[in-house]
Amino acid sequence: MPRLNAAAPGTLAYTETLAMNSTLHQLVLHNTALFFDIPEAKAGEAREGRTWTRKQELGHLIDSAMNNHNRIVRAALHGEYTGPFYDADGWVDINAYAELPWVTVITLWRDLNVQLARVIARIPENWLSSPCHIGDNPPATLEWLIADYSAHMQHHLSKILAQG
Repeated sequence: MPRLNAAAPGTLAYTETLAMNSTLHQLVLHNTALFFDIPEAKAGEAREGRTWTRKQELGHLIDSAMNNHNRIVRAALHGEYTGPFYDADGWVDINAYAELPWVTVITLWRDLNVQLARVIARIPENWLSSPCHIGDNPPATLEWLIADYSAHMQHHLSKILAQG
């Protein structure tokens, strides 16, 4: 049963954060298997109404993992994080995910997120309230950043796996 976090209403209890970490790890492993079922040609084809191919969208999640790994580790180690937004389109373009083999994109995404799940599992409960300042957004807690990262990933995974 999740423990209530009375000191910070509206935030996750530490046990819920650990459960979210486990869910992230499971989500990554489950989707990795699904991605391997998508043929290379389909992963690289343009999709109507979409900015990115499947390769590029999973590449965006690689960039998100790298940026959020940096944010999460720094907030945990230093008690806060301050840094910029990142230019999603610019990162996808400069990393040239469209030119990489699909298997390379999949394994890089998987490995980065498995490592990030390990990091999240090691964060002591009292560090989850560390403030994170990203761009000109209002500050958020490290705990919120972790939850937002997972939600962002799930949003893009559903788009990658959608038919069409």
